[in-house]
Amino acid sequence: MAEELDLFSAAAASNNASGAGQRFAPLAQRMRPRNFQEFIGQQEAVGGGRFLRQMIEKDQISSMIFYGPPGTGKTTLAQMIAGMTGSEFKKLNAVAAGISDIRQIVKEADDARKFYQKRTIVFIDEIHRFNKSQQDVLLPYVEDGRLILIGATTENPFFEVNHALLSRVRIVRLYQLTDGQLVKILQQALTDKERGLGHQAINVSDEVLLSMAQLAGGDARMALNILEGTASMLPLAGGEITLDMVQEILGQRVQRYDKTGDNHYDTVSAFIKSMRGSDPDAALHYLARMLAAGEDVKFIARRVVICASEDVGNADPMALVLAMNAANAVQFVGMPEARIILGQAVSYIASAPKSNASYMAIDAALQDVRNKNCGAVPLHLRDAHYKGAAKLGHGTEYIYPHDYSGHFTEQVYLPKEIENAHYYQPSDNGQEKRIGDYLRQCWPNRF
Repeated sequence: MAEELDLFSAAAASNNASGAGQRFAPLAQRMRPRNFQEFIGQQEAVGGGRFLRQMIEKDQISSMIFYGPPGTGKTTLAQMIAGMTGSEFKKLNAVAAGISDIRQIVKEADDARKFYQKRTIVFIDEIHRFNKSQQDVLLPYVEDGRLILIGATTENPFFEVNHALLSRVRIVRLYQLTDGQLVKILQQALTDKERGLGHQAINVSDEVLLSMAQLAGGDARMALNILEGTASMLPLAGGEITLDMVQEILGQRVQRYDKTGDNHYDTVSAFIKSMRGSDPDAALHYLARMLAAGEDVKFIARRVVICASEDVGNADPMALVLAMNAANAVQFVGMPEARIILGQAVSYIASAPKSNASYMAIDAALQDVRNKNCGAVPLHLRDAHYKGAAKLGHGTEYIYPHDYSGHFTEQVYLPKEIENAHYYQPSDNGQEKRIGDYLRQCWPNRF
């Protein structure tokens, strides 16, 4: 369903905090910034002189998508545009809206342009939830200017939004707010007598405000909800908010982690890169994030096994053995004890010497097989265990290495067409250094 937000309704929504409706609205809703003077954070996007801010102030808005974590100002910016623009403003939520809603807005936009010479801005919250057909319906109207699209999403638009639509919009990245910015937002709410808690005599120490900010994890909405919850525990005459009250309201910190969302992939990426980068503390931290958020332990174990081979490899062959045993043990034991097994495997792999030589070697070999004429298997290496093989010359000139000193001979193994190929290049780390020393003895002209 479409919701119309013009200059008057947008102003009423934020200014009438003392009215019957606003009096009972959540603090986070009441404290939404109405202008850039009240807006805290996101200076990269809307700071003085920035492109987006100039476009808003000049009422020259073009289609765009606000992309960022929850509570960073996406909807707030859209509502500020509603209050500052001379355009018609329509709001859709992608969860509830359908194609018929879009077509109705287009009809109204045509009328607004024809009869009132007004443009129409359509704000679509959670635009990543629009399917391909719904996004395709928007395309011609965004392209011909009948609709100015403002989308909001917590998910990476390059994964979730059609390329055709992406090419017609500007991506505006909003970032997680800092603890200092959240503290300022909380202080605003504590002192604002019109919309906030300024009419109550509430005392909050800097330590408690910082704690609220840290627990909110960059989310202004969550920070204000924490403040509102703790304030509700005080008598009407006010009082002091303590850390114990904050803990009682919050219970434990809610992990921002959607197993199908953008933050999921960011956390997994950081987890793998921390193991690869030999930082066991960071690897355990991201492991803890995933476990606290309820990630499937089998999924985590698979990532650990892959890292053991891809990033540790022959520098410590035991890493793969340990990772596979951990993966089996995790399925056998289950949570909560599986956390111990994963912790052991992750700390070992993060602390192990690293080499990606095997990973690079197989990929290079596959590249040749897929793109080159690699020739036939040399005759002396072919199967000689069937009648008539010798007549074909198969295996007749094969030299058995164990019959020679050092259990090695310098016979040719690669096909003639790629006889100079060199895929595996051992590193000087851990056990792989010993492997490299051995291969240099065997093949001094190659290694």
